[in-house]
Amino acid sequence: MSAAERGGAAPSLKPLSADLAPAVLAFELANRDYFAAAVSDRGDEYFARFTDRYTALLAEQAAGVCAFYLLVDGTGTVLGRFNLYDLADGTAEVGYRVAEHASGRGVATAAVRELCDLASDRHALHTLRAATAHENIASQRVLLKAGFVRTGPAGPADLGGKSGSWYQLDLSHRPATGRLTIPSAEGG
Repeated sequence: MSAAERGGAAPSLKPLSADLAPAVLAFELANRDYFAAAVSDRGDEYFARFTDRYTALLAEQAAGVCAFYLLVDGTGTVLGRFNLYDLADGTAEVGYRVAEHASGRGVATAAVRELCDLASDRHALHTLRAATAHENIASQRVLLKAGFVRTGPAGPADLGGKSGSWYQLDLSHRPATGRLTIPSAEGG
């Protein structure tokens, strides 16, 4: 059964906004242990100062230095975060995380592909880079399915103390994908 058949809208990427702060905090808290298994834990300080950090992200986005997107379902629940960091000279770094209950269903791959379209169309970027830890096989698969290629090693300074690999995508040589349908997190 699709999201539309259940009466809810399909998940979609929405720019980070002040009104979504409570949903983002709920997402981060609910998935903290799950995320810590693949990437460095944000730490207690992140949650203690969440409002300040969130306000700083909104300021970075307003300044055009970064572009932050949330994958939100029809109920307003955040299913993932998909970000473009350090926008400069037509390039940016990509970061993302998906809720445990939404993983393994193609949600991250579809949302990363959509993020790539936004990077090109809305932000005039031509090159994207992303680093993943060696242990984060799921993230590596997402990047490869989205068209990224491995370009070399990423050190602990790049990955919060872990070693891994850098991946890159040249958006100017990427075929237009059109707008994607992001699969329902419920397994539709």
